[in-house]
Amino acid sequence: MEKYFDISYLWNAIPNLLPYLKITFLVAGLAVLFGTLLGLALAFAKIGKSKVLRSLANGYTTVMRCTPSIVLLFLVYYGVPFLADSLFHVNLQDINTGVFVVTTFSLQFSAMMSEVIRSAIQSIHKGQYEAAVSVGLTPFQAYRRIIFPQAFVVALPNFGNGLIAILQEGALAYTIGFIDIVGKANLIIASNLNSHALEIYIALAVIYWVLSITIEKVFEKLEKLFSKGSRSLKAS
Repeated sequence: MEKYFDISYLWNAIPNLLPYLKITFLVAGLAVLFGTLLGLALAFAKIGKSKVLRSLANGYTTVMRCTPSIVLLFLVYYGVPFLADSLFHVNLQDINTGVFVVTTFSLQFSAMMSEVIRSAIQSIHKGQYEAAVSVGLTPFQAYRRIIFPQAFVVALPNFGNGLIAILQEGALAYTIGFIDIVGKANLIIASNLNSHALEIYIALAVIYWVLSITIEKVFEKLEKLFSKGSRSLKAS
């Protein structure tokens, strides 16, 4: 009789899963890139003088926060092609599934980053901006040289947490047929006729544990490094 739990399946699964980690990294990296850029625009809309833009940015953040990741994924995957076909007569059915995955998590990450960036910028005393402008710097130069470097240090821990979250949320991509590390795990389970799923998921969990702990430690070191540089700059 076959054993219910066979640890050999766990050790054999890890080498089969690791090559697909690069796909997971690619999706997370693109989502972080596009999400950060959109989040930056949303943050400036929130702290700007335009009430309309501020309301739109806050409304967007609220909607994204209140929408579960898997629901948002399905809305993008099924809704975007429908709207493109209905409104613009553009067929998006043949687009790679990864595009919808990246779009979904970029939208979600941007909502989180907009709050991270907004709070980081507002944590810097306004007097520093006013002093920079008074000595001849343009508003852009004041933000680039004075505000952003300090806000970056404040935002760094939350950015790291967001990166871990987007890696974990990206595991939902397999539900629309995207083959990343989680999708590969499910293919392995299916090839075993759904037996020994526990071992495969433990192998998957170990990989995510290692990734999450590594990212956490890296960002802790970066925070200490940049905080030290920031203190040295203030002291001088």
